[in-house]
This record gives sequence, C-alpha cells and structure tokens, in this order.
Amino acid sequence: MESRFRVLFLITLVVMVSGCAATKNLFGIGNDEAPPPTSEPPGQVIDPEVERREIKEPAIDREDFEIGAYAGLMSIEDFGSSTTYGVRFAYHVTEGFFVEATFGQAEAGLTSFESLSGGARLFDDRTLTYYNLNLGYNVLPGEVFIGEGRAYNFNFYLIAGLGSTNFADDDRFTVNFGAGYRFLLTDSVALHVDFRDHLFDNDILGREKTVHNLEGTVGVTVFF
Repeated sequence: MESRFRVLFLITLVVMVSGCAATKNLFGIGNDEAPPPTSEPPGQVIDPEVERREIKEPAIDREDFEIGAYAGLMSIEDFGSSTTYGVRFAYHVTEGFFVEATFGQAEAGLTSFESLSGGARLFDDRTLTYYNLNLGYNVLPGEVFIGEGRAYNFNFYLIAGLGSTNFADDDRFTVNFGAGYRFLLTDSVALHVDFRDHLFDNDILGREKTVHNLEGTVGVTVFF
C-alpha cells in the first residue's frame, strides 16, 4: 500500500512540474535570457545636415529724388480763374518727410471793375509767378485698386511752406499749404493730384488785404 502512495505522489509531482513549465512558456515568462547585443547604434530621427539654398535679395529701388511737371487751374482772388502750370523737385529725407521746391505760373484775368469800365486796365503784366519751398509729410500710405488684379501704391500727404509771388510788377511774400495724393504707377513714375492755397498781401485794388489763391493740379514725376 505504501509503495502505491509513493508512485502516485511521484506521478502527481511530475505532472505539476510539467504544467508549470508549459504555463511559463505560454505566457512568455520562462525565457530569462537577454537578447544578444547589436553592434549597430540606433539611427537618429533628425538629420542635422540640411542643404542650404541660395537666396537672392530683391533689388529694391532706393531713389530719393523726384522731379516732374504739373498743370491745372488756379483761382486768383479778384482776377478770376486761369490755367496754371509748373515744375516741382523733391528730396525724400525719410519715408515720411520730404522737401519740395516748386515753380509755377498763371495768367490773371480782368477784375469786375475792369470788365464794367469798358476796357480800362489797372496794369498790363498779368502773369503771376511763384516760387515755393515746402515741407511735406506722408500721412496715409497704402494701396488703391483699379480694376481686377491691379493695385498701386499711394500716399496721402500734407504740405506747407514759404515762398515769393511776383504779381503786378511786385514781389510778395507767400505762404502756401495743402494736401495731395501720390500714385506710384511704376517703381519710378508717380502721378500727383494736388490742392493748395497760396496766401499773400495784395493792395492792387487800393486796399491791402490777404488774398487766397486756390490751386488744383495734376502732375507726373519721376524718381531718380
């Protein structure tokens, strides 16, 4: 009887050991051996060697000088309106400020007294000539769109300055101020629309007073 129990005990022990070994292999916990080391190091995620490309800087125009001509109408107080024309030369000190010199002429008409008197003229030389040196400031730079897919740079600027006006054979100290638009048609050609007032003292009609001579012009300038 005792030998039967020993045999049964040995069979049970063998079955248990075999079951444990199978269980370890089934769940992958029986292999304690480490994987063999590899001789190759792990590869890098980011390659620092980047091929550099050539960058060509755009050729930006840096012209500071501007010259051009203009024409329009001037309302000469007491002498009617007439055609005016002239030339302008400007130097752009910064992107905002610029200095401008102008020379212009207009032809004065007859006063109401001369018209009613039947031809009596107060003076013969009717040419009004002015010289001005002005300081301008670009207030609102921006773009204007004309049609589809066509945009132009423009500046709205204020301008004022001092000068001299020769009228009726006399030189008169003049103050002028106004505003204008500058449309850049190309990199070097601009279209101007200006409105200005020229003030000087006038005593031609017997009583000295400060007269306002309003001027509206359109012009073209070239940067160089």
